[in-house]
Amino acid sequence: MKISKIREWSPQEMEDKEHDFLEQMFRLKFQFSMGQTDTLKKIRDLRKDIARIKTILREREAKASNAG
Repeated sequence: MKISKIREWSPQEMEDKEHDFLEQMFRLKFQFSMGQTDTLKKIRDLRKDIARIKTILREREAKASNAG
């Protein structure tokens, strides 16, 4: 997912997406460990998307604390 698209989301949308991505990653890891699927790339992509969301949320928090 592109970081520019993530930046357009509101903080609530980001938190919702983060929660959805964490659930998806949990399911995929479970399936992967059971040998049901070969979706290692999807797991890696989800992990990176979660990190992007957390980074943007942290940036916004830092800007808010510096401004106030």
